[in-house]
Formats: sequence, structure tokens, C-alpha cells
Amino acid sequence: MKEIRVGVIGIGSMGRHHVRNVRETPGETLVAVADPAGDKFGVAGELEVLPDVTALIGAGIEAAVVAVPTAFHLEVALQLAAAGIPALIEKPLARTVAEGEQIVGAFQQSNLVGAAGYVERCNPALIELQKRVAAGELGEVFQIATRRQGPFPARISDVGVIKDLATHDVDLTAWIAGARYQSVSARTARKSGREHEDLLVATGVLENGVLVNHIVNWFSPFKERLTTVTGEKGALVADTMNSTLTFYENGTKAVEWDQVANVRGVSVGEVTQYALDQREPLRVEHENFVAALNGDASRIVPLTDALQTLRVLEAMVQSRDTGQTVDL
Repeated sequence: MKEIRVGVIGIGSMGRHHVRNVRETPGETLVAVADPAGDKFGVAGELEVLPDVTALIGAGIEAAVVAVPTAFHLEVALQLAAAGIPALIEKPLARTVAEGEQIVGAFQQSNLVGAAGYVERCNPALIELQKRVAAGELGEVFQIATRRQGPFPARISDVGVIKDLATHDVDLTAWIAGARYQSVSARTARKSGREHEDLLVATGVLENGVLVNHIVNWFSPFKERLTTVTGEKGALVADTMNSTLTFYENGTKAVEWDQVANVRGVSVGEVTQYALDQREPLRVEHENFVAALNGDASRIVPLTDALQTLRVLEAMVQSRDTGQTVDL
């Protein structure tokens, strides 16, 4: 396999991990890094820290990883597309749907590989969950609920929980269900004194009728990353922080206790926790990007998916502002 000359722009909190993975992933060779703020985490090593995307392109890169703040995604992505350079762009795709449409259009017009950095899709627990749902192990899917909570991370300054955290849940929910959002309703709160929202509760319906619920905040003293898919045969619960997947099967035993038997619904059956290969999700993401650069784009998150996620996020903001359910 040919080694691809990769450059990383933005080597801060997230970009530093991309730098490490580019160095360690077969098929990628790190040849340049760029960040106008310098090398805060000391990851550049022997490489000069270039000032901008123009200099990065000038270093002779064949592919790029974009890990700059979301506000700069449009500018950087358009320059890369104009130069004919495929890219892995961190989530969210852009600040607005309009900017996202420009990025998608530029990469499509140039016929370039464009991947979105939704690393949760590379988590072992979610990969296994999606496979089992797609294989019909739950039967008909009724509901998908996510909880993404924890203390405020100092690295975030330009967006609130909708675009930083809920963007993961919206993306993985549509991916697991194999359906887009039909409508969404959201309420938020600001309790930290920051400009952006730090608590979110959102509900929605997908085009295939699956009900959706998201609880997201930066105000919990504990960290939680759970995705629960409930269907006619039971429920699958993915804990992506610990990379575990558990199946709670609907009970098949006869219920003889009258107080329970008189309640319509399901009973508790067998509980199974699956053994999973524990691999770093970001490494898997880079392997998928390399595969796409070599002709197999089946495993990346396409920019069109990231754009659709952005539409849902903007609908959440609209619902929050108007107090109304928004149809997509």
C-alpha cells in the first residue's frame, strides 16, 4: 500500500491526537503540521509548525486532517478542495448549514474524498450495536435514547452542547436506525454564565417512526455516554465510555405473580454482555480514511451525512428559540 503524505491543521486538544494517529497508522506519513497558535502540546517533533493552510498545502501534502475550531472549517476546507486535497474534517462539519453546503459542494465538484470526524461511529460498542440492529436481532426498533453528560471541558469556547456533544448523538442515531430525522423538539438552559447553552433535552421522530430522546449537558459531576436501542425483542445498551455492549432480552418465562402479570408489557429475560475487541476509535477512523483514499469509502462518515446532522442541529436551535417542534 502506498504511503500517503498527510498534513494536520489544528494541533490543539483534538488535533494532537490526530497527529499521533497519523504517525502510527499504516498508509499515512505525517509530513506537515500547521497551527497559527503554535504547538501548545509539543506534538510537532522535528516538523516545523506552519502558520496556515496555504503553507500546509505548499508542503506537498496528499491528504489533510482538519482539526481547527469550527469557525475556520469553511475557509480551510475550501482551500483544500481548490487544491485537490482530500480531507478528514472534524465534527461538526461547519458553523451553519449554508457553510456546510459550500464544503460538501466543493468536495463533490472536485471529486475528492471527504470524511467527517464522527469518531463515535468507530467505537467498538457502537459498531457492534449497529451491526446487530441491522441484522434484525432486536426485530422492529421502537426507540433510541442517548445520554451524554459530564463536567464542562475547558477546551470548548465557540459552541454549546448542541453542536459539540449532541452532534454525536444525532449522527449515531440516524446511522444506527438507518433513517433521517423527521421532526425534532428541543429545550436548553444556560447555567454556567457562558454565551452558549450547557444543558439540552431533545426529542424527535425518525422517518421510519423510531422515537428518539437525547439528554445532553456539561453540568453533571459524573461522565456518562450511553446509547439505548429498544425493540420488539429487547434492548441493546452501548456504554461508549467503557466500550461495552449489553443485551437485555425480553423474558420468555411465564409470569405467575399476579401484580406483575396484570401489567401489559414485557418481562425481564436473559442479560448478555458481549466481548468486544478494544481498539482506539480514532485509530479506526484513520484506518477508514486511508481505505477511502485507496478506493474503499464504505467505512467513512461521508460529508453528506455530516451536513444532514447539521440540519438537525439547526432545527434543535430553531425549536429552542421558538418553542415549537420543527419538521425537517
